[in-house]
Amino acid sequence: MTIKLLLAATLFVSSVFAQDYTKGNLLYSNDFSSAKKLKGWVMEGKANVEFKDKMMHIYSPNEGNHHVYWCPKDFPKNFIAEWDAQNYKTDAGLCIIFFCAKGLKGQDIFDSSMPKRTTGDFEDYIRGAMNCYHVSYYANGRDHPGRLIANLRKNAGFHLIESQEPGIPILSTAVHHLKLIKSEGQILMYVDGRKIIDWVDDGKKYGPIYGEGKIGFRQMQWTHFAYKDFKVWEIADSKK
Repeated sequence: MTIKLLLAATLFVSSVFAQDYTKGNLLYSNDFSSAKKLKGWVMEGKANVEFKDKMMHIYSPNEGNHHVYWCPKDFPKNFIAEWDAQNYKTDAGLCIIFFCAKGLKGQDIFDSSMPKRTTGDFEDYIRGAMNCYHVSYYANGRDHPGRLIANLRKNAGFHLIESQEPGIPILSTAVHHLKLIKSEGQILMYVDGRKIIDWVDDGKKYGPIYGEGKIGFRQMQWTHFAYKDFKVWEIADSKK
């Protein structure tokens, strides 16, 4: 086998292996169908959370504030998360998923030692007192209309890691299925089965690989999205 063919075969096997993650134990499940299902969730920034047609709608009154809605559970360093999302305001908006979120010293993001976050200010999450990864999987902000491309960043530091594939189509009002995989340094994300993020954190260039932490849903102030069926699993046979 030539070197070129060997390299191609290696890349193919690596690509298949990277996507071949099996779901283990279900860690968390929330259909987002009613307010009682959101007990313990924490909103940072002003936003309305309403329920219609068995979906959770989030938007800021009068487009006043960016906002982040945090799941109260800590998830392990290796997980598979899935949820559905639907756009109700196609003229402008931006959706982000934060994950592996912890304080710079490893503390819980709601620990009393952490600075208060009440306004949804982006700086608190990207250059503040926490570490996390985030993916912007819908990108049509009024500040950058029609961006389309999904970004993966590593914080603190707002390091742009990957920016190649479009996320949710900006004019779509369909329900889209999102899937996020974090396995050691491997990060993968899909929209309706289409891969939009595929990156391996080497734990060196941008600091150590992040482990367990919290997951949060962020919207910029112009956004009105609805969500349902948020589930998180362990990865079968992975080290917790």
